[in-house]
Amino acid sequence: MSCRILVTDDDELVLLSVQSLLESEGYAVATAASGQDALDRSAEERFDLFLLDIIMPGLSGLEVCKALRAKPEYRETPIVMLTAKSAEADRQQGMEAGATRFLPKPIQPERLIEVLREVCAGA
Repeated sequence: MSCRILVTDDDELVLLSVQSLLESEGYAVATAASGQDALDRSAEERFDLFLLDIIMPGLSGLEVCKALRAKPEYRETPIVMLTAKSAEADRQQGMEAGATRFLPKPIQPERLIEVLREVCAGA
């Protein structure tokens, strides 16, 4: 069974490129352009993994991560933060919010696929 992933980023170019990359690797991918959109989608559909940008208008990725962790069905679901905020303090904030992994932008396709294989295998 393929890992079903929700990619959330307010940058349409990032959404399209990550979606294309992940689908080429056989993942089932849905996208959300905002934090609220991600929460709405997570209530309507079941996902095996979340990829979240941190900096977004409205709800940040950190707020979305905390909200997902508060839902029983997503307490153990892998959440990977994919963000331009790459300082150690940012990583720590992400992990405290409930992130499983933290990857800095710019996106390194090989590294992203490697991490997703690891966390999907453990999910």
